[in-house]
Amino acid sequence: MEAVRTFFVFLGLGCLSFGGPAVHIGYFQKKFVQQLGWLSQERFSHLVALCQFLPGPSSSQLGFAIGYQRAGIFGASAAFLGFTLPSFLLMLIFALWGSHFLDDYILQCIFTGLKLFAVVIVADALLVMSKSFCQDKVTQGVAIFSAAAIWIIPSFYTQIAVILVGAIVANSLIPKTIDQPSKIDRLSINWGYLITFLILLLMLPVLSLSNGWIELANQFYQAGSWVFGGGHVVLPLLQKLVPNISSDTFIAGYALAQSVPGPMFTLATFLGAESGTPNDFVAAVVATLAIFLPGFLLLLAFQNGWLKLASHPTVGLSVKGINAAVVGLLASALYNPVFTNAVVSMEAMAAVLVGLYFLRVIKVPVLVLIICFALGGFTL
Repeated sequence: MEAVRTFFVFLGLGCLSFGGPAVHIGYFQKKFVQQLGWLSQERFSHLVALCQFLPGPSSSQLGFAIGYQRAGIFGASAAFLGFTLPSFLLMLIFALWGSHFLDDYILQCIFTGLKLFAVVIVADALLVMSKSFCQDKVTQGVAIFSAAAIWIIPSFYTQIAVILVGAIVANSLIPKTIDQPSKIDRLSINWGYLITFLILLLMLPVLSLSNGWIELANQFYQAGSWVFGGGHVVLPLLQKLVPNISSDTFIAGYALAQSVPGPMFTLATFLGAESGTPNDFVAAVVATLAIFLPGFLLLLAFQNGWLKLASHPTVGLSVKGINAAVVGLLASALYNPVFTNAVVSMEAMAAVLVGLYFLRVIKVPVLVLIICFALGGFTL
């Protein structure tokens, strides 16, 4: 019964949680700490830190972890299903029926506005993340050179390389604090989940050579395995890993993912249905499950021992370097494909700047901005 209750609580949140991962965490804190008392503020803070440390969709991982604390693996699954279902259905409906009307003038105008809204959201995320993750010369340099590398050599492997190099550079150049432990004692890891994650990460690319469905699952599993920094950072990874979708369709799906409540990772739902497979619905389900699965497996593997792991100086500095590289990765995505596909006139640039002001300074609710940009597309 606890799993059923967990499902309906998260379903309500999934219907109303506009605003992206950071806002979702605020919703969760109010609901599960203040209102329901399902966990203490300290425990909630620990779970938030863990979800920020691991790759994957941070707010969905947090919901999964809360559900796990409440009712085990069934509660975790119920939390994921409830929080994701509204967004999944909305993205699927548009992919199945909305794409037939892309030539319609009204939808073209709405898309024009939503693409500009996507520029505002990504720019805001970049400002927030750079302020949090690039506080010294080393991390600022990692971010800048990561963006430069991706612009010069735009490939998925470049993105993976800058993440790894960022971790190495941070470990080499950022001083270690004296009071940190030099070793990890009795780190508790659930090896079954970790081995499952690694087997899928390594074997899916091999198996995908002989099966189209496995290839689809592999594309989204790889993206979910390498996304440090939340939903916005999945954008450039998916663009490289799902090459058979046009830039216009990709950006339209990204703008829609911003416009619906729930996790941004349901962009995978839209892209799966648009991937050209024989069954759009099954493809959407496969893509959605595949992109969420790596983060959940890692969460289950490390949730019992993450505090000791994060206290190790090497791991802590690696996280700083990874986060800085993620800022560079997001900066590259802001320019291409988000900016280049949306800002095609001075009027569009003006709309982006005004929208960014209202979002960051005036604190206008995201839903209000969505409506304004959708309507504003008729004037551009």
